[in-house]
Amino acid sequence: MPQSGKSNLKKCGFILVFVIGLAHLSPVCGQAKRAFIVDDLFEIARVGDPRLSPDGEWIAYTVSRTSLEDEKSETGIWMIPSLKGEAIPMTAKGSSASRPRWSPDGKVLSFTASRNEGKSQVWTLNRQGGEAQQLTDVEQGISGYEWSPDGSRLLLAIEDPEKKDSTESKTAKPWVIDRLQFKRDGKGYLTGDRHTHLYVFDVSTKELTQITSGPYDESLGVWSPDGRKIAFVSNRTGEADSNSNSDIWIVAADNTDEGQTLLQLTTNAGSDSSPAWSHDGRWITYTTNTAPELIWYATRHLALIPSGGGTPKVLTVSLDRNVSSPQFANDDKSILFGLEDSAEDHIVRIDINSGRFDRPIKGRLSARSFRIGKDGTMVLLVSRLDLPNEVFLYDKDGLRQITSVNEAFLSKIRFSTTLNVQFPSRDGTEVEGFIHLPPGYDESLRYPTLLRIHGGPVSQYRHSFHFESELFAANGYVVVRANPRGSSGYGQDFSRAIWADWGVKDYEDVMAAVDYSIEQGYSDPDRLGVGGWSYGGILTNYVITKTGRFKGAVTGASEVLYVSNYGTDHYQRQWEGELGLPWENREAWERISPFNSVENIVTPTLIMGGEKDWNVPIQNSEQLYQSLRRLGRETELVVYPGQSHGIRIPSYQKDRYERYLAWYEKYVKGVKEE
Repeated sequence: MPQSGKSNLKKCGFILVFVIGLAHLSPVCGQAKRAFIVDDLFEIARVGDPRLSPDGEWIAYTVSRTSLEDEKSETGIWMIPSLKGEAIPMTAKGSSASRPRWSPDGKVLSFTASRNEGKSQVWTLNRQGGEAQQLTDVEQGISGYEWSPDGSRLLLAIEDPEKKDSTESKTAKPWVIDRLQFKRDGKGYLTGDRHTHLYVFDVSTKELTQITSGPYDESLGVWSPDGRKIAFVSNRTGEADSNSNSDIWIVAADNTDEGQTLLQLTTNAGSDSSPAWSHDGRWITYTTNTAPELIWYATRHLALIPSGGGTPKVLTVSLDRNVSSPQFANDDKSILFGLEDSAEDHIVRIDINSGRFDRPIKGRLSARSFRIGKDGTMVLLVSRLDLPNEVFLYDKDGLRQITSVNEAFLSKIRFSTTLNVQFPSRDGTEVEGFIHLPPGYDESLRYPTLLRIHGGPVSQYRHSFHFESELFAANGYVVVRANPRGSSGYGQDFSRAIWADWGVKDYEDVMAAVDYSIEQGYSDPDRLGVGGWSYGGILTNYVITKTGRFKGAVTGASEVLYVSNYGTDHYQRQWEGELGLPWENREAWERISPFNSVENIVTPTLIMGGEKDWNVPIQNSEQLYQSLRRLGRETELVVYPGQSHGIRIPSYQKDRYERYLAWYEKYVKGVKEE
């Protein structure tokens, strides 16, 4: 059965379902399975941060659950045998914990938690059981930590304390700002007087020693194998807000001058990050962006440099794909890293001397967050279209699933049939995407169809579980998801194809996806809807200014009049890099602004956003709404109080999905309200 073609999916007994190449048999006669509903968003647990114990016998990981009733999420630490056995909860319900880490001797499982109304601290648990003990007591809390190789110390990342004001006032003090980058979504105004620095904490004496300082921020950093040095990432240029530079630096773990004595390891003008030491301490591997002028469109490569300083070597010049999270294999002869490739996330191994690479973990899946054990065993997260993230183990016997956190719930659910498709765009460029056919799909019918567009634009739909698509399919829609130009995973040229020219080639690509679905007989051309969030909303705005084919649109957290964003959102550097300064190159800003074609919109459009969104400020949604309302178009504006770019409050998340469904029901399906 070809993946992109039609097949008879209605025979009783067993259905042969191709979920992106993963065939499995599902009995259908007499089964009491149901379709997804909105509230299922809060039934699905989120599994993360797997960590293998030093002896390889246990895996610690996190499980996060969201309570709609309590309006909050809670994360717990769990532990499971790596061979076979039941999972054990290590932290109690009622408070959240994160960042599970094993002490080097494997006797202690540590984590971070904010308990007793305090700040985030490191806590420890005996692996055999017992009550957790608070280890650190930092007034402003910590943002990250790692054990030293011998277990005697912790490396801590700590933000500078707030300056205390001795004067009493019921009125909030004004923000006094002198930074170029003066705001950030989710953080607010950046006054520039607080930074994150590195400290070493002695476990036995509780002594805390600051090892970096200055008007800079540092990443958490990683210990050298001998515990004498720390490699960390920091932008220490004169005007850090004006560029995307970050370099790898080395500081002594017993530094006594607060980091005045440092070794700058890399000098690339782009972003160097994710350092990892070789086991013999001689080398550091890391990721690098060698084309910073391309901002987010540039490919992220793998590099290698002597830990004492020297000439770096980029190892993946011929591999035009983004890499992440490099780690040395145990023999130091090869490096393993994550690879984003054509909607898939693989784990790749490259031989340092020959440059040859293979893919130990590949296929139609998303493999991420891997860690290597002493015997070469890997623990990682794996997701597929029919599987939210679960913990997997990779060893000499291959890849096997360890946790089944969502199995009981998902066993009750009828999934869509998801097709992985490739199709030509208007100019012949091949584009990849996914088409979800609703449960119970009847090939003799043509279905109402939703084109859903991903954010970014440098992102992609991947071979991983996608609740939104399953929800829409469960409500009788064919769902079309494409990775248009601008998307990652297809090389630098594919990504940068929309440079300063948004809404042209990417518009053609997503429209080609819809046309393909119609040609295959899945979609009703007279019942089409479109929508997305962030750049998905932006591209939706281009779609509805260029065509009236869609009966309903939902544009979330989008932009329309770009010049009005300069100095209002937090992308001033990226805007300048791609379009130039607005008072010097105004034509470029205006040429690609959907606002200037707003009179072309005839599609009924639901407009949504967060009140406190400083990523894509709500003013964009307000401008679009005001224009459509003034033009007499069918429209509605929904603003979520206090929310930033990501809608966090569970009841608001539910409300958003319910409004999606209601809008599409009314305008795409044409169902009249009672």
